Amino acid sequence: MSAPELAGWTHVYSGKVRDLYVPADLSAPGAQERVLVVASDRISAFDHVLASEIPDKGRILTQLSLWWFDQLAVPNHVISADEGVPTEVAGRAMICKKLEMYPVECIARGYLTGTGLAEYRQSQTVCEVPLPAGLVDGSRLEPAIFTPSAKAEVGEHDENISFGAVVESVGAETAETLRALTLEIYTAAEAIARDRGIILADTKVEFGKDPATGEVTLGDEVLTPDSSRFWDAALYEPGRAQPSFDKQYVRDWLTSPESGWDKSSDTPPPALPADVVERTRARYVEAYERLTGKKFE
Repeated sequence: MSAPELAGWTHVYSGKVRDLYVPADLSAPGAQERVLVVASDRISAFDHVLASEIPDKGRILTQLSLWWFDQLAVPNHVISADEGVPTEVAGRAMICKKLEMYPVECIARGYLTGTGLAEYRQSQTVCEVPLPAGLVDGSRLEPAIFTPSAKAEVGEHDENISFGAVVESVGAETAETLRALTLEIYTAAEAIARDRGIILADTKVEFGKDPATGEVTLGDEVLTPDSSRFWDAALYEPGRAQPSFDKQYVRDWLTSPESGWDKSSDTPPPALPADVVERTRARYVEAYERLTGKKFE
């Protein structure tokens, strides 16, 4: 579960899923502007990183992100996914531009569910965006809305915030750019996914400033089952929770009597049974194959 040692790279940070490295020789040309992003097979749920891993998950997330980066007309941070990537992490790592990341989780919602639905039921708003009366779990939002959150430390909950709070954090011009780019990405991706029989309910993206150009640039991962809520269009039925292409099997098992785990406690979650691991892997593979039209090897 620990970050691997990679020749020529120094490990500097580990998040819930990704490990970040910088070049060991920072005096080399361009070294200080580069970072190696490695996606592990770790999986998190309810703000805990689980002891169990999902085989191939890091490769699926990386390959799907790379595919989406190619579909979008938005500047992104990828320099190379091949040349210079250590062989030990080939297929699940990208050499990227080092960005000055904005402290905002940029979320676009095209459907009402999850924490958005909980807020709507209390105030008929999501992140202070007013919505029509009478919406239910799974209702489509037209147009999609920008519902940002403040980034939290690992193990803490991200906190939904208003657009005004984004303006206070990064300034009005940058806030407008973040909102416009997030909704542009969602709108383009929603149409692509819909053509493949998949509904993109919502997605989280992250941006940073390219120090060399000052351009707002898409970073981290994009439009994966870890950062987005994908539903099977054939099974879509507003008024109930929708089956999703993500950690659903993991969450369902952890909250079942079989796991014996209380998510409100400070106790770490138990290891996952083999069948839950395999079904979760199969769901990630299915999402990759249906979206890209490629076979996951």
